[in-house]
Amino acid sequence: MQLELLNDQGQAASKFDAPETVFGREYNEDLVHQIVVAYRANARQGTRAQKDREQVKHSTKKPFKQKGTGRARAGMTSSPLWRGGGRTFPNSPEENFTHKINKKMYRAGMASIFSQLAREGRVAVVESIKVDSPKTKPLAAKFKAMNLDSVLVIAEEVDENLYLASRNLVNVLVVEPRYADPLSLVHYKKVLVTKGAVDQLKEMFA
Repeated sequence: MQLELLNDQGQAASKFDAPETVFGREYNEDLVHQIVVAYRANARQGTRAQKDREQVKHSTKKPFKQKGTGRARAGMTSSPLWRGGGRTFPNSPEENFTHKINKKMYRAGMASIFSQLAREGRVAVVESIKVDSPKTKPLAAKFKAMNLDSVLVIAEEVDENLYLASRNLVNVLVVEPRYADPLSLVHYKKVLVTKGAVDQLKEMFA
């Protein structure tokens, strides 16, 4: 699979031979959907809590007599049928949202995403991404010169200068290959991969 090799101006200088095992697979929509859903589910935290009828602070007195009112019989106002009563199946902080994904499925799904992005022309290769100082302005100007407004950069090594320069850019994310996730790959319009990162991706997902 041949990908565009971009220069500092964002122009295609030449072609780069990328491994077919990562960038030349068939697109498996069901598998990609499964790993994206699993990634989002595994990022959830059980921080919400609701009360059942035992935990709700209500009087245990019978609200009205059993017969003669024409209303449905009721024992206490903490019933889930009543407004302000406890929940029948309340959410708890211990709730587990994790989805299990086998390593082989995850690798195949990530390679499927990279391959589809390559076919759509949303993946390009660069020599390297480096900045001399931890300043956001030079890096933003660099991406603007390359005509990139939404980009995921996968670099073989993210030093402190590059991390500090990119963290305030809203539509830019710079990560190492091991931190590349399916949601970010799908979200950003363009994916830039350094030459060194291509070899690491081959080791991880081939």
